[in-house]
Amino acid sequence: MEEEEENMSFLGHLEELRWRLVKAVIAVLLVAIVVFIFRQEIIDTLFIKLKSGEFPTFKLACEWFGICFEDVKINFQNTALAGQFGTSIKMALVGGFIGAFPFVFYQIWGFVKPGLKKNERKSFRGITFFISILFFIGVLFGYYVIAPLTVNFLGNFLLTENAKNDLIISDFISTIISTIILTGVIFLLPVFILIFSKIGIITSDFLKKYRKHSIVVVLLLAAIITPPDVFTQIIVTIPIMFLYEFGIFIAKRIEKKRRAAELKQ
Repeated sequence: MEEEEENMSFLGHLEELRWRLVKAVIAVLLVAIVVFIFRQEIIDTLFIKLKSGEFPTFKLACEWFGICFEDVKINFQNTALAGQFGTSIKMALVGGFIGAFPFVFYQIWGFVKPGLKKNERKSFRGITFFISILFFIGVLFGYYVIAPLTVNFLGNFLLTENAKNDLIISDFISTIISTIILTGVIFLLPVFILIFSKIGIITSDFLKKYRKHSIVVVLLLAAIITPPDVFTQIIVTIPIMFLYEFGIFIAKRIEKKRRAAELKQ
């Protein structure tokens, strides 16, 4: 009987996971449909505008720091019959995931949460809001800082004056999407530190000890998601290191609460 109950319990968990995944997929698809319907407006106002010298980031840089940018002289083309349709689907799905991210994470957390102890649930209270805010800040940072600088640098770079930049539209959009998603994930660094600290895998002393090593890793990440110029890499590195230091603060708080709980016992 006990084996049957355990088996039923396991099947019950699988059923719950299935329904939560179904709900998450439906939410992503609903937002994706909206993105697909307004794909032309999104492409023109969010993607193509990145090459304009009037992009908000460039205008602020010109007004505040006197660093002005000209329009990037690139043209777009499509070389595959289903290229534009496939790109529209990909953009819609990514947009659906970004738009439905809080709900998607809420479903995942709803499945994991019952397996935690009562005190652990309290310590993770509000995690869906916290993670969603960090993810969206990362996405916005990627779009308004990294993406325009990437387009400006790579779009203006010429191997020879005899070669002009006629880009495949799918490659351009994929580059922007990858940059935005990767930046959004990187901004979840404090959450990863929080989870690993709770589990006991890492400590604040460990993070302090390898602070210098982390700077090297962050610089490598910045080199991957940004164009190869030092200025942009520094811009990306600063907020990530700030998040790293914030992670150390979180780890300290967790260790302090753990010691206090041990003293009460």
